[in-house]
Amino acid sequence: MPRVSVWTLGSSLAILTALSSAASAQSVREGKDAYGSWQADKPGTVRLIRPQDLPQPGATASAANVSRVVARPAGAAPQVPPGFKIELFAEGLSGPRIIRAAPNGDIFVAETRAGRIRVLRADGAKAATNEIFASGLHQPFGIAFYPSGDDPRWVYVANTDSVVRFAYRSGDLKASAAPETVVAKLPAGYGHSTRDIVFTPDNKRMLVSVGSASNVGQDMGAPPAGVAEGPLGASWGYEADRAAVLAFDPDGKNQKLYATGIRNCVGLAMQGSGTPWCSTNERDGLGDDLVPDYVTRVREGGFYGWPWFYIGDNEDPRLRGVRSDLKGKITIPDVLIQPHSASLGLAFYDGSNFPPEYRGDAFAAEHGSWNRSKRTGYKIIRIRLKDGAPTGEYEDFVTGFVVNDNQVWGRPVGVTVARDGALLFSEDGNGTIWRVSH
Repeated sequence: MPRVSVWTLGSSLAILTALSSAASAQSVREGKDAYGSWQADKPGTVRLIRPQDLPQPGATASAANVSRVVARPAGAAPQVPPGFKIELFAEGLSGPRIIRAAPNGDIFVAETRAGRIRVLRADGAKAATNEIFASGLHQPFGIAFYPSGDDPRWVYVANTDSVVRFAYRSGDLKASAAPETVVAKLPAGYGHSTRDIVFTPDNKRMLVSVGSASNVGQDMGAPPAGVAEGPLGASWGYEADRAAVLAFDPDGKNQKLYATGIRNCVGLAMQGSGTPWCSTNERDGLGDDLVPDYVTRVREGGFYGWPWFYIGDNEDPRLRGVRSDLKGKITIPDVLIQPHSASLGLAFYDGSNFPPEYRGDAFAAEHGSWNRSKRTGYKIIRIRLKDGAPTGEYEDFVTGFVVNDNQVWGRPVGVTVARDGALLFSEDGNGTIWRVSH
C-alpha cells in the first residue's frame, strides 16, 4: 500500500479548509455597489439592497432602452457557477412562459400568446415527448395541480380573465375533456395580463395574483362615496381588486383580498412551510435605480404600498399627498432586486441534486430591463434563505443572455424543479427551456 505523507495530508486539508473559508466568506455587494449592469453579472455574485440604499426620485432620468431579441449566437450558452452544468432541455417552443413540474415529472408549459398548455416528458436531460395538453385558452399563464401530493385530480390554469381546470390523471398528455370554469371573471384588460396561481398546502385556499392595470394608478379619479376605506381593495374603476393577491376556495367561491398594494405579482410560489411568496415588478419612471423589484413573503392582510408609496414610507412624487393617511401602514418586502430587472417566475428548491446549502432557497427569473439606461436582468437569481427566512441577499445564478448593449438572445420567465432535482427555466426570446444540474 503506498504511503501518504503527513505533509501531503496536512496540505490537502489546508487547501480544502481555505476553499471552504473562501466560499463562506463570499463577498456581498451592498448599497450602491449592489447596482450595476449586465457587464458585471457573473454567477456567484451576491447582492444586498436595503430600503435605506434607495436614491431620491429623479436622481437619474427615466430611460427608454428596449432590448432587441436576436437568434442565439453560435456556441452561446448560459453561464452557471462552478460545479454546475447547463444543457438545452427543449427548443422550438412558442414563447414559453410559466413552467411547472407535475408530480410524475412531466413539465407543463404555458405558451401564453398561442393560448395553449404544452406537456414535455424527459428522457434523461432532454424533452423526448412533446404534446399540446390544451388549446383555445385566453392568455394562459399560471398552472397548478390539485390537490397536492402524488395523485392530483385537476390541472388549474389561470387565464388573464378567468381560472379554469381540467380533469387530470397522472401521466395525461392531453386533456380528456373541456375545461370547467372555476372563476368566471378576473379583473383584466389594460396592462399586466399575467395571472399566477398556487394552492395552500392544506388544499383549502387558492391564491391568484392580479397585476395593476397601470404604472401608478393614473386617472383612478376620486373615490366614490363610501369606498375610501382600505388601501386598495376598496379601490375603484379599472384598478378594483387589482395590484393584489386574491384568495378563493378551490371551487372559486368566497373571493377575498389576501394582500394588496403589490403592483404586479407575476410569479407566485408556496414555500414548504405554507407561506406564499411573490416575485414582483415595481413601477417605472423614477430613474435608473428606482423602484426596486422584489421577491417577498406575502403576508395576509398586508399592504405593500402601490401606488402611493414604495418600499415602506417612500411616497411616489406623482401622487404626493393623495393618501398620506397610509403612511406607516406599508409592509416592506423582504428581498429588493435591482430596479427594472422584471422579476417573473419563482420556485423553491426542494430537490436533492444541488448541494445541501441550496435546499429551501428560491430561484427567480429576471426577464430584463427596458426602463434603465444600463441594461440589467436577463438572468436567474438565487434568493438566499437562512432557517427558512430571507436574508435580503440574492445571488446571480445563471447569466449570459445579453449579447451587447442593444441585443439579447434570452429572456428568462418560468422556473421549476424537475423530479430528478435539476432546475429548469424557460426563456421566451428564442423559445427554449434549459436544465441546470450539479
